[in-house]
Amino acid sequence: MSLQPLMDAPWVIQVHAIGAIAAFLLGVVQFTAPKGTLPHRSLGVLWVILMIAVTISSIFIRPALVPGLPITEWFSFIHIFTVLTAYGLIGGMIYLMRGGAHLKKHKGPFTGIFIGGLIIAGMLAFLPGRIMHQVVMGG
Repeated sequence: MSLQPLMDAPWVIQVHAIGAIAAFLLGVVQFTAPKGTLPHRSLGVLWVILMIAVTISSIFIRPALVPGLPITEWFSFIHIFTVLTAYGLIGGMIYLMRGGAHLKKHKGPFTGIFIGGLIIAGMLAFLPGRIMHQVVMGG
């Protein structure tokens, strides 16, 4: 295992990977810690900010790897998670802003983001040929 492939990657990939790892770890804390508390709300804000950074950075990964890539080729199948994550973030935040009876509904979109955007898409990041595969498996 070596972090060198990640350190050698373009900055947008570093932001994406570090943000996703941090959001995953923070998400585990959020699921296990008491709900409705000040720490839950504060860490929730941080989690949303991290997920916004992960979502936006995901758009620019392919052009960072292949400079001059036409915009029509920026996206691959994995970018469906970019769209779903953005949709979930907006939906979850709307529930939180409405407050009251809507407050508990934010769990659905945010759990979906955690499972789809962090666990499933995260596992895809470890496929052969990807930087995180190089980090874990070497070469």
